[in-house]
Amino acid sequence: MAATLRIQSDWSQALRRDEGEAWLSCRSPGKPTLYGSLTRRGLSTEGIPDIAASEGFVVGEVTKKSILISCPHENVSTKFLAPYTTFCRIHQKSITCLDISSGGGLGVSTSTDGTMKIWQAANGEIRRLLEGHVYDVNCCRFFPSGLVVLSGGMDAQLKIWSAEDASCVVTFKGHKGGILDTAIVDRGRNVLSCSRDGTARLWDCGKSTCLGVIADCGSPVNGIAVGTADNSLNLGMPEKAPSEREIGTERKILLLAREDKKLQGVGLQSRQPVFLFIGSDAFNCCTFLSSTYILAGTQDGNIYQLDVRNTNAPIQVIHRSGAPVLSLLPYRDGFIASQGN
Repeated sequence: MAATLRIQSDWSQALRRDEGEAWLSCRSPGKPTLYGSLTRRGLSTEGIPDIAASEGFVVGEVTKKSILISCPHENVSTKFLAPYTTFCRIHQKSITCLDISSGGGLGVSTSTDGTMKIWQAANGEIRRLLEGHVYDVNCCRFFPSGLVVLSGGMDAQLKIWSAEDASCVVTFKGHKGGILDTAIVDRGRNVLSCSRDGTARLWDCGKSTCLGVIADCGSPVNGIAVGTADNSLNLGMPEKAPSEREIGTERKILLLAREDKKLQGVGLQSRQPVFLFIGSDAFNCCTFLSSTYILAGTQDGNIYQLDVRNTNAPIQVIHRSGAPVLSLLPYRDGFIASQGN
């Protein structure tokens, strides 16, 4: 397991002023944590900060927006990026979920302050307040059109909203526990949800009805992801003919990140199990890297990369810290992970 190099989150603010200071730490599993600091000594003629590190750490390339730090003793280095921009007034407390519209113009987010808001991605200006859930809203995402939002809450309700006027156009009821994650099938004629009640359900947006329980796991399902399966993968056959209201479910596989340490794959149209992988702790999230490769993150900080054609053993297990892996997002040739630290 690799060492983890960290810098306090507001380092870019701290190092904007002369003699500003930011704190460093380097942690390797089973070893004492190394602590240090960064200090700004001035500014070059090009406007680049002159940064010095305390003993045990080395400053590499420095730009106006990034800084490369290494810890030679642990043979680890990390490039830290300053925020491109920061929006401080959208929510009053921690943000629990957010999404950006396909065109990049709008953002939607939920928070522990009990609100769900739509805002301008360019400047953070709040456009709409989406009100209607009872208790906390756990998840939100835009439909591919960028004009409609899907949300799920602790009230066991799944809702569809207009991003233009903030009206709730559809409410789905059927889950017996709080909804923890959602997914959209293709363009959005059908959507998926998972819940603390242990089920994953498929919904028809046009008729506002549940098309079926895709899986009943007997344990909370913390996260889901839907993707097109590799042609060599056997997804099974449905026991009865699919409803004509099911649009785009053929050759799709649904991933279920379960609380009982299991990552499950299910044929979306067939409702048949495809694989079951047991991890080190509760699975919080999952995503597709391709039609064959998937990622899933656990409560104890592991990120598993698996090949859906053979899940007997993971391709790799990434462990950068013991903090829970809360979300995963494919990005270019790799991925972005968020953790609870």
